[in-house]
Amino acid sequence: MDIQRIISLVKETQGIIRNREMAAHVREKGVADYVTQVDIAVQDFLKKALYALAPDVQFLGEETGLQRMDTDSYWILDPVDGTTNLMHDYQHSVVSLALCRQKEIVLGIVYDPFHDELFSAVKGEGSFLNGRPVRVSSAKKLSETIIGVGTAKRELSKENFAKFLKVYEHSQDIRRLGSAALELAYTACGRQGGYFEVYLNPWDYAAGMLLVQEAGGKVSDWNGGKLDPSQGSQVAGTNGRVHEELLRLLL
Repeated sequence: MDIQRIISLVKETQGIIRNREMAAHVREKGVADYVTQVDIAVQDFLKKALYALAPDVQFLGEETGLQRMDTDSYWILDPVDGTTNLMHDYQHSVVSLALCRQKEIVLGIVYDPFHDELFSAVKGEGSFLNGRPVRVSSAKKLSETIIGVGTAKRELSKENFAKFLKVYEHSQDIRRLGSAALELAYTACGRQGGYFEVYLNPWDYAAGMLLVQEAGGKVSDWNGGKLDPSQGSQVAGTNGRVHEELLRLLL
């Protein structure tokens, strides 16, 4: 699989994502869960392009939902991770694309079209930002770094914010970007020491998980268990050095 060809395809979505007219056409899927014409257009474009590139590889995308995969290889796509950001022109929305083979993520791409930052990783080959190698933060404890947080599941907002407070009290500070894939990409390149969220779907975390792992970090559920990229889960991704400290605060 030619990752440079796939990167080129993903970067072709920049014009679609930055189309404010399309971003203004919004449909509500659920409570605080939205889809725009941009989401649909990016998914349709990449689904068609990836099928032409590899017709034997199936497709799992946010706008198709979780479904049983009856093959060993499939793409996992979030066409716009950070749709609410996109609606408000907040400019922290990304395309997240991963390739899963035999329950392992072997390729991950997170593309930020607003800042033209392309994060990529192939299993066993390291993580890169615009072609340059990146590594996770060198922080040895939470007090030496900032931690990203996510606000999934509004019905758990009180529990979530109690955890945010605990982490805030033990770290330099907390941040919320509004895009799980971007949070993991920022963890991979050392801009923050880690990130956690109470629930993410595979298209939210699959590509970012590989970025963090290939940059020397660790990604797990809140019990320290391995993630199944066909299932949603609690997610914690860190530089590895602060992983156990963070998990202790979350349980």
